Amino acid sequence: MLINFNAINEMTMPGMNNGTGEMTVRMFNDDKYRMIHTVIHPGGSIGPHVQESGDDINYVISGEGKAFCDGIEETLAPGMCHICPKGSEHSIINTGDENLVIFTIVAKK
Repeated sequence: MLINFNAINEMTMPGMNNGTGEMTVRMFNDDKYRMIHTVIHPGGSIGPHVQESGDDINYVISGEGKAFCDGIEETLAPGMCHICPKGSEHSIINTGDENLVIFTIVAKK
């Protein structure tokens, strides 16, 4: 299976999961996977939410931020991967002056 994210329309989303600010996303979603290229703009965040469909794997492409998973804070930087297991609560915050770019894969369980 080949997924061309360049061919997926970019959407602007304000305050994903009651987060702050704005982000732009390109999302692929079917019955087995959800894959999202996300750009969290400075000052933006994905609000706290329970990960219900599967483990949420977030690879940081660029920028800096913080992730909180079940109350544990993690620093995010390029090359790092934040994993939130199914059933856990997490959020992601852009703490830098530039875009926080992450690629998320959820293998639905």
